[in-house]
Amino acid sequence: MTGCCCPGNVDEVSTSRCPASGSQGTAVDLLAVKALLTEGALRRLVPGDYRFCPDASCAVVYFSADGDRFTTADVRVPVWQKLPFGDRPICYCFGESEASIRSEVESNGASTAVERIRHHIDAERCACEVRNPRGACCLGDVIAAVKQVEASVTTTRVAP
Repeated sequence: MTGCCCPGNVDEVSTSRCPASGSQGTAVDLLAVKALLTEGALRRLVPGDYRFCPDASCAVVYFSADGDRFTTADVRVPVWQKLPFGDRPICYCFGESEASIRSEVESNGASTAVERIRHHIDAERCACEVRNPRGACCLGDVIAAVKQVEASVTTTRVAP
């Protein structure tokens, strides 16, 4: 993703499947894993190559080829991909969430969250590679969330 805060495209680097769900995992930097694990989980960490499991129905967040697993209970923050639509955090650097986007859409008719995030990226303020559990830029997730929230607000307004 050009202009993104994160170097490279982490999503292209996939080498193994989640041992719990079988979902294709994406490489995540060990620094992100260390930064986001709870104290207890960090004590169990064996340095190595970790993957992020994107499967919403799977509690595993990080796994390694050596069999190490860390679940949502082992991570310091709620994981966007693991939560149901409605109030999920999306941007871990600047606090954008579905709830804040919904409030903005209901008040103003649209959200400028994407533009705000782009501004922060351009100003080199974001740290998605460490703060986002996926270890990658959140901009694509924010774009998708804005579309989904705007569609849900429009549907709610139209419903009798």
